[in-house]
Amino acid sequence: MIEHIGQRTLHLTGRPYLIAHAAAVGKKEGEGPLGAYFDFVTEDDRMKQKSWELAESALQKTAINLALHKAGLQKGDLDVILAGDLLNQCTGSFLASVDSDTPYLGQYGACSTMAQGLALGGCLVEGGAARRLLAAASSHFCSAERQYRFPLAYGGQRAPTAQWTATAAGAAVLSAQGTGRIRVTHVLFGKMVEMGVKDANNMGAAMAPAAYDTISTLLSDLGAQPTDFDCIVTGDLGHVGADLLLTLLRTDGIDLSPVYSDCGSLLFGDEQDAHAGGSGCGCSAAVLCGPLLRDMQAGKMRRLVFAGTGAMMSPTSVQQGQPIAGICHAVVIERSDT
Repeated sequence: MIEHIGQRTLHLTGRPYLIAHAAAVGKKEGEGPLGAYFDFVTEDDRMKQKSWELAESALQKTAINLALHKAGLQKGDLDVILAGDLLNQCTGSFLASVDSDTPYLGQYGACSTMAQGLALGGCLVEGGAARRLLAAASSHFCSAERQYRFPLAYGGQRAPTAQWTATAAGAAVLSAQGTGRIRVTHVLFGKMVEMGVKDANNMGAAMAPAAYDTISTLLSDLGAQPTDFDCIVTGDLGHVGADLLLTLLRTDGIDLSPVYSDCGSLLFGDEQDAHAGGSGCGCSAAVLCGPLLRDMQAGKMRRLVFAGTGAMMSPTSVQQGQPIAGICHAVVIERSDT
């Protein structure tokens, strides 16, 4: 059953099992501080494909296949695939699953897509609509640059507040039954929060207010303190948005800093010239399905809040001068010994 707690938090009393996960990344991401924690690192960001969009699709397909292999499953064993990316009509995701012969639900939450897929997936499993499903998300630096900014050959300068779209993908399998120790226990679907930010090169500032709304609501609904969790991670505010989030929460007397991290700040090292950090659907998906869930498997963490953040915009909306709305969905993942 799904139990409503407080304002907006949903308690999944059956606690769906997260039985397998995998992350696949590009060359730059593999050279970063988390490189050893990913399941697959390509040396060719084109993935031997004819286009960057097909390369992103191949990367997501790799993450999906690796997660299924770990779970001992085939695509036909799934009741549904929930997947999304940054491209028009979620091109990368539908191409990754078009031959799966499995029901498909396309997701779009910008960088919050992995959290959205896990949250929806958890509710589908808890409610009995699916016995097993897979949530996935991806992004690719070159496909995102072509869609949202300028062709790579243009060589435009990037603002200090700009983030680097990760070439990465993550996938996780949820099941109503399992023997694993990692389970999804709570979800909170975020509201869109728009504070007038129009700078597409400062997405951290656009998303931070939504992260503040979601995280503060989750803590209030659960009657919890930040230190009740081993880690509260956003994805992907980057350095600028992460600092802004901590400042906003401090105005409410909430000090998140002892347990806080951001996927966009974790993915790249300072020497990699990612400016304000990483972004893109694949950034938080790969960091979650790589190092974070590996740490949970190893018993290094027992309670994790995965708060995926997204900047809701399109090239058209930005060109028309519309402000960027932020959104943040939260998923509580816990490790148990039973």
